[in-house]
Amino acid sequence: MAHSRFIRDTGLTVRMTTVMFLLGAAFVALVVVLMYAFPQWALLIGLAGIGVAFYQWWSSDKLAMRAMRAREVTPEEAPELHGMIDRLCAMADMPKPRVGVADLDIPNAFATGRSPDRAVVCVTTGILGKLTAEELEGVLAHELSHVAHRDVLVMTLASTAGIVAGMLTRGAAWGGFGLFRSRDSNTGIAVLGAVVVSLVVYAVSFFLLRLLSRYRELSADRAGAYLTMRPQALASALQKITGEMAAIPQRDLRASQAMNSFFIAPAVSGATLKTLTATHPSLEQRLEQLARIQAELSRPQQ
Repeated sequence: MAHSRFIRDTGLTVRMTTVMFLLGAAFVALVVVLMYAFPQWALLIGLAGIGVAFYQWWSSDKLAMRAMRAREVTPEEAPELHGMIDRLCAMADMPKPRVGVADLDIPNAFATGRSPDRAVVCVTTGILGKLTAEELEGVLAHELSHVAHRDVLVMTLASTAGIVAGMLTRGAAWGGFGLFRSRDSNTGIAVLGAVVVSLVVYAVSFFLLRLLSRYRELSADRAGAYLTMRPQALASALQKITGEMAAIPQRDLRASQAMNSFFIAPAVSGATLKTLTATHPSLEQRLEQLARIQAELSRPQQ
């Protein structure tokens, strides 16, 4: 975890380490099986897997910004936003990330980047006009904690196994149809095994990333609330953001759902989040946690 004044979260560190280990092992197993199934393409498969992982790591900030049609803004373009992030970074004793704005009506915010030095904290134009200064500060503190905890990097790298598994599953199935029809039954079995292993790795990646995503959102809520000492402001912001989603056209929500794991609140409307496939804990769970923190901070000091 990066050095900062955000509260440390051992549970988050353990979960990130476990997810990275399990998905790393699954990724290696996938590559080995594919190399066995397609020995003539073994070197290419290995290089492709490494290439995708490197590209995800190196370009994560650019990919996320491009996906959200966001741009980096200077202090002159967004003085209030920069000023707020300056104050929070000073409070947290952490390097200031770059600041971005996405021209979208969806009220949301996210953090991305391969390291604290390359991080970007981005807000949408839809959130800027709907939150008070205290509420926006709570949202930004939440996003900055993701940068300090380095969980953005872990989510980016961990997603590589699922991306590669999905790509190779489609490629193996598409390329393997002719092999299934061939007389070489061993080749057909090897291709089928590769497809099955790819599907398993994709499923494991899918559920592990969502488990980690739900926990890291609760961790960021805690860290941001303790930094600002105003958990009620973050609670109010979450309620407003979630409520505003109902007014966003479904087409716009669907266009942004690929970024759900990185948003402070998922781009969904009228759907329950109490499922294994949810990227975020339920709003009720987040509000209950913030209420407990508010009660703790309100108790008189002995």
